[in-house]
Amino acid sequence: MEIKAADVKTLREKTGAGMMECKKALMEAEGDFAAAEKILKEKGLAAVEKRADRDTSEGVVMIRCENGRVLMIELTCETDFVAKNADFLAVGTDILNTAFDQGCTEVTQELTDKMLDLATRVRENMGIGRFFAYTAQPDEYIAKYVHSDKKTGVVIVLKADKPEVFASSKEVQDFAYDCCLHVAAFTPLYVDRAAVEQKYIDEQTEIFTAQVAQLDKPDNVKAGIVQGKLKKHLSDICFLEQPFVKDDKVSVAKKMEEVGKAAGAKISLSKMVLFQLGGK
Repeated sequence: MEIKAADVKTLREKTGAGMMECKKALMEAEGDFAAAEKILKEKGLAAVEKRADRDTSEGVVMIRCENGRVLMIELTCETDFVAKNADFLAVGTDILNTAFDQGCTEVTQELTDKMLDLATRVRENMGIGRFFAYTAQPDEYIAKYVHSDKKTGVVIVLKADKPEVFASSKEVQDFAYDCCLHVAAFTPLYVDRAAVEQKYIDEQTEIFTAQVAQLDKPDNVKAGIVQGKLKKHLSDICFLEQPFVKDDKVSVAKKMEEVGKAAGAKISLSKMVLFQLGGK
C-alpha cells in the first residue's frame, strides 16, 4: 500500500524514530498511525532492554528550590552527546518539575515512565539515579548550586537560633551559597569527624602506622606522628574542618561561627548533600 510522506514525517516527529523505520512501521500497520506508533515503541523498548546492562556514566544533575523546599535529582545516560541533547534536558526538567509539584520524596512510576519514553525514542540506556527531597524547618535555610557542566550539584541547609537572620543578612545568605561552592570544589566525604566510620579510621591508622614503622624514633614519637597524619587526613575529607574556600586561613566551622556572630545568631549545619555524576 502507498504510505504518504506527510504521515511518515508526522510519525517521525512524534516518536523520534528514523524515516525508514517510520515508513516500515506504517506499512506493517497498514497505514494505521496508532498501530505504527505502538510498533515503534515496542521496538524501542526492546532496544532499551538490550542496553539495560550498559554503563550510564553520563547525564546531568538538576535542582529546584522554592519556598523552603528543595529537590535534587540525577539523570543518567550512556553518552555525553545525549546528556547535552535538548530533548534529554527537557525531559529532565519535566521530571524535576513534576516531582517537585507533586511533593515526591522518591522516584515514582510516573517519573520512571517519562524517562523510559525518551529512552525508547533515543534507544539509549538512561534512568533516574539519586533523588534528594527536603523541606526546611522554620529555623533552616536552603542554598543550592549546580556547576555549569551540570555534572555536580550541591544542597546546603543551615540552621540558626535566630532564623530571621536568613532573611535579613545577605552575608549569611552569601555564606550558605559559598558553602555550596566549597563542597563542589573540594568534594568532602564527610560532614565532620563524628560522621566518619570507626572502620575507616582504623584502616587509615594502620596505613600511617606502617608508613612510620621504619623510622628511627621512639615508639611514642611514632605514635604522635601517626596521630598527626590521621588528624591532617580527616581535616582533608571532613567538610567542617576543611580550609574555607573563600578564606583558607580558617576552617569552614570557624568561618560559620564568625559569620553567625557578625549576624547576631548561632549558625550550624543541618545538611550537606553532594551529587557528582557517577558517584554514590
